[in-house]
Amino acid sequence: MSEREVGSGYTDLHCHGGAGFYFSDPNLENVAKAIEFHKQNGTSQLLASLVTATIPDLHKQISRLIPFCEDGTISGIHLEGPYLAKSRCGAHSPELLKSPQLDEIKSLIETGDGHIKMITIAPELDGAIKAIEYLSSARVIAAIGHSAGSYDDAKRAIEVGAGIVTHFSNGMTKLSDGQKTFATALLYESTIPLEIIFDGEHINSDDLTTIFDVAPLRSVLITDAMSAAGMPDGEYSIGELEVIVNNEIARLKSNRSLAGSTLTMKKAVFNASAFGISSDVVTNAAQILPAQLLLSVS
Repeated sequence: MSEREVGSGYTDLHCHGGAGFYFSDPNLENVAKAIEFHKQNGTSQLLASLVTATIPDLHKQISRLIPFCEDGTISGIHLEGPYLAKSRCGAHSPELLKSPQLDEIKSLIETGDGHIKMITIAPELDGAIKAIEYLSSARVIAAIGHSAGSYDDAKRAIEVGAGIVTHFSNGMTKLSDGQKTFATALLYESTIPLEIIFDGEHINSDDLTTIFDVAPLRSVLITDAMSAAGMPDGEYSIGELEVIVNNEIARLKSNRSLAGSTLTMKKAVFNASAFGISSDVVTNAAQILPAQLLLSVS
């Protein structure tokens, strides 16, 4: 099967943009182009993910996306930051990262008018456990990730209602880092879903095999696509950070860290199938489970 033969109807819970644009773009025509690109490449339901910005900027970005939520063009909004660990910031501006404050989170959710469906939080930060517990009660998916946390931090977050892991194995410990780590707690001692970026770079083949052996029906395919999805190799940016895309792999210019992906859901599904993941598991990861998660916060 070629990539062109892969179907559609997929749900992408973590996507920042495509076709040269971000969902944070102040020009709504550009936002629409990014959405349409993914709709033409296998995605039917989409959460628009926003990277770390100042709180006033996030309020503005959220407000601009509400019309797309109200007309059903997108299924909601995902805030990936600013409540992330500086040492695991990835392609987020470290100077903008902070510990979660409930009043601030509530104000962002209020601006979202019911359309913020997921917020990523590093559970070891001050105030994070209370925030995760609140999000769970408020019918917002509390995602955990971009974390320097420990095995115990992961377990504590799960106990209070964490609902998914943001790009498992990225922005956290690797499975090879030890037997009792943040990553091993999530894979072996939880039942929550794990986002997987299946591009051959974000997770090595041995770990992919382990993940799909241990948690096949908890795996969720995502793109984590940045603006270069669907575009040529070259120079791009994420917020204020410069990015180089080479052979469709996006890395920060400053330190060569991975900076999102250029995936589409069609490509992610094709990659998983080509890797040998069964069609039932791929369907669950790209359609059934992510759609169920969205339904749970509708």
